[in-house]
Amino acid sequence: MMPWTLYSEQRRWVMLALLSIVYASSGFDVYVFGILFEPIRHDFHLSDALLGFLSGVCLLVPYALVALPVARWAERGDRRLIVTLALGLWSVMTALCGLAQSFWQLAVARAGVGAGESGSIPTAQSLIADYFPPAQRGRAFGIWYAAASPATLLGYAMGGYLTTSLGWRMALIVAGLTNLPLALVSYVGLREPRRRLGFPMADERESFRESMRKLRTKSSFVYLLAACVLYSFGFGAVAFIPSFMIRSLHVSLAETGLAFGVVLSVASLLGQSGGGWLADRLAKRDVRWLAWLAGLAYAVGGALQALALIAPTDQRFLVLTFCALTIIMLGLAPLVAGVHAVCGQSRRATAVALVLFTGVLFGAAGQYAAGVLSDVFGLHDTVGGLRYALMAMMLPILLAGFVLLAGARALPSDLEA
Repeated sequence: MMPWTLYSEQRRWVMLALLSIVYASSGFDVYVFGILFEPIRHDFHLSDALLGFLSGVCLLVPYALVALPVARWAERGDRRLIVTLALGLWSVMTALCGLAQSFWQLAVARAGVGAGESGSIPTAQSLIADYFPPAQRGRAFGIWYAAASPATLLGYAMGGYLTTSLGWRMALIVAGLTNLPLALVSYVGLREPRRRLGFPMADERESFRESMRKLRTKSSFVYLLAACVLYSFGFGAVAFIPSFMIRSLHVSLAETGLAFGVVLSVASLLGQSGGGWLADRLAKRDVRWLAWLAGLAYAVGGALQALALIAPTDQRFLVLTFCALTIIMLGLAPLVAGVHAVCGQSRRATAVALVLFTGVLFGAAGQYAAGVLSDVFGLHDTVGGLRYALMAMMLPILLAGFVLLAGARALPSDLEA
């Protein structure tokens, strides 16, 4: 019996909605912090490199290190419990960020946020893959990813408003504590199909070494993983866009939070849901479209975002950035659907965690690299340094597109339910 046959169509979509809300809550915490770069930088007297270290490395390295062990737990454990515990941990640690009195206290609390969030995404994707048959997964993943869109808007807009009126510390405390009740709701509302089908025994589970060996032999998975690394490294620089608007385009913090929050949230909603819908339709004709669609999105979107950074006004910048981010976001759902199409059911959470592990590490490196480049370019141009750094960071996204276009040919021979 396949796990998705245990639930009605309506029940599957209700559980997807709940997992989407949980995913949105993690995005809310992240994006509240994203609008606080400038006040945190001034309070703790940080360079852009240290700001990138705090935002990227401190969050994402613990995220990556915890993701694989939790994913192995998720291969045979109670995934509903894992999601609930992860949500509670990152919510508490977000609130503790607001109580930090030094850079290192903030860094430790930020690491706790990353460790908590790492337990949710591979586990949630594993549940979604069990809730939905392969023909519906692209759309399901697109909706799940798109759920971060309203959280993005709320995170940036509320973060800017609360910081202006109450200070950045209270913004983080509110962000963390408001998510805690959702942990109980998720535990009550989600279902673990293994409770009816039976939990796999330890000796039935494919070993980590065997899972890695089988994934490594699939050239399509290697291409997808390489593209994820390049995309994550370049996209990490997007965290500095609010700072770019404040410094180079002279937009206030509150206006930046609202404007960029709207742009990023709507772009994510349209791009990710549209990408999932397109992926399901096009993959029925040719599974290689999962890689082709993502590759085209990254190549075109990366180039357009580089063009946006030389726009002379904030209005033109926001319009071009909206178009660029919408196109880039089109690539996410087909990329994830491609990973699930070739990884195999017995190593699904491990494959997702491996993609997250490498992508998150390089995403952290990308944020730090953007900060370092900004400091270096700023030695010669104090106003335009961040602009040049962000433009340079679009190159890896372009390369990710070409890697996917080249690797699409391997998908048909690597398919595994």
